[in-house]
Amino acid sequence: NTLHHNNFWKVLNFPKKLEYKIDRIFLIIMNRIKKLFSDKRKNIVSIYFTAGFPQVNDTNTILNALQKHGADMVEIGMPYSDPLADGPLIQHSSMKALQNGMSIKLLFKQLNEFRNNSRLGVGGLPLILMGYLNPVLQYGIEKFCSDAHAAGIDGIILPDLPLHEYETEYKKVFEKYKLDFIFLITPETSEKRIRKIDTISKGFVYAVSSSSITGTDKDMSAQQKYFQRLENMKLKNPIMIGFGIKDNKTFSQACKHTSGAIIGTAYIKAIENSNDIDSGTEKFLNSILGATIAL
Repeated sequence: NTLHHNNFWKVLNFPKKLEYKIDRIFLIIMNRIKKLFSDKRKNIVSIYFTAGFPQVNDTNTILNALQKHGADMVEIGMPYSDPLADGPLIQHSSMKALQNGMSIKLLFKQLNEFRNNSRLGVGGLPLILMGYLNPVLQYGIEKFCSDAHAAGIDGIILPDLPLHEYETEYKKVFEKYKLDFIFLITPETSEKRIRKIDTISKGFVYAVSSSSITGTDKDMSAQQKYFQRLENMKLKNPIMIGFGIKDNKTFSQACKHTSGAIIGTAYIKAIENSNDIDSGTEKFLNSILGATIAL
């Protein structure tokens, strides 16, 4: 096992400025997502939250709490007025965030502050932006990718960007700014298309547990054949399961045949109902990462 990042610098006793420069050089060679999957092969927990929710300036409080209490990776939702794939709770968080005044421009400002002030600095959590194509087009694809890279973003998920359109129009721009582009697959996706997506994707493949919206209850045990089929395909990218992960049991079931799971609705519910984001995050992650259930 590799040394924990923080302990690594303590052992070497490098000055802070030198640590930062070495981190930058290291991450040019291996980005944070690739490093995560290289260091940790199983039971990776990625948490999704909507930027600007519950309050517009909660982004960095949430990121610091997730980093502190054991999240491996974070997906930050860019709020949008018409989120097609999202269930009622994430739609609610998105509308509230927009009412709070959240925008892509403000989010990049907050993310720059997080990367500059974070305890682990540039070498901290892998961060992924998830949203819809229209606001990104309005912002400008090139500017979006440039600003995302400058803010320390590692990957992008835009579920409504078609594969062919990405390949022919946008792939070079995302690659220019070293942003992993992550595609979604479902139980209905053909093997041929899965392999095509695996060829083009970078970072990981996002396997939706079923063809429905986020936040609905799923029978994870009934999806084991689907997860096992993906494992048997021996894809070049790691697989992360999303939609319907809400507790230690569903997390353990999702991890049995894949690298880990993505949790959104359950976490948003937890911080919405908590008076303190830090303690609410700690309690939530402890409930997810409790003793592994024997399957």
